[in-house]
Amino acid sequence: MRPETRDAGPGGLAAPKGFRLHIGLFGRRNVGKSSLLNALTRQDVSIVSDIAGTTTDPVEKPMELLPLGPVLFIDTAGIDDVGALGEMRVARTKQIFDRTDLAVIIVSPDGWSEFEEELLHEFKTRETPTIIVFNKVDVEEPPIPLLDRFKAAKTPVVRTVAVTGEGLLDLREALIRSAPEDFINAPSILGDLVPAGELAVLVVPIDLEAPKGRLILPQVNAIRDVLDNDAYCMIVKERELRDALDRLNRPPSIVVTDSQAFLKVAGDTPND
Repeated sequence: MRPETRDAGPGGLAAPKGFRLHIGLFGRRNVGKSSLLNALTRQDVSIVSDIAGTTTDPVEKPMELLPLGPVLFIDTAGIDDVGALGEMRVARTKQIFDRTDLAVIIVSPDGWSEFEEELLHEFKTRETPTIIVFNKVDVEEPPIPLLDRFKAAKTPVVRTVAVTGEGLLDLREALIRSAPEDFINAPSILGDLVPAGELAVLVVPIDLEAPKGRLILPQVNAIRDVLDNDAYCMIVKERELRDALDRLNRPPSIVVTDSQAFLKVAGDTPND
């Protein structure tokens, strides 16, 4: 399947940051981190300039990376920034280490240096999956011995030219392959409670906090989970539950609701 990225803009439901795979973009100044983020998201998310140190604070962009799901790209300041302000920017970049589920180290044609070496060591120590991206390969190819080293260590390597889009498909595929197992095979919400071919009744109170015409995200996630597990789903409001159950030939496997309607739903649901 061809991986795609979709914007999580106001027209769709945005997953909370905690539910997203956090992908950190790291490297020295002017290696093309911001250009790569803009190319991946197909938007001008980060300011791009020939002046080193343009990115001062981490820039976050939520996206849908299909078929993986919701992700959060984080563009960081150069790890080699200098001066008093530069030290503060580097400190903020290092704070992103704790939030990174998948690290992308971007390398310029200047080659591999102690800065990239320190980043790679940091993420290996943390057991954070890491991808090496050699950007601007139209200017200079990475050294063969360095590629052999990464191949021997089974560290994914991608060649890109961010400004032309070359290598972006390879990078998206590498991101999907390198994602932590718990994001790829996320635990099912209801799958172990509703056998395939059985019915789940979801009682959905009309939430005043939800925009008109929309369900809130946990309700959408529950519906999708039931369907992904090849079960059936009936959706009713709390005042419709009793009548809906009376119309069924056999009881559902489960009735699900949220806390605000629990007492009423429990009272209207037969014990069997």
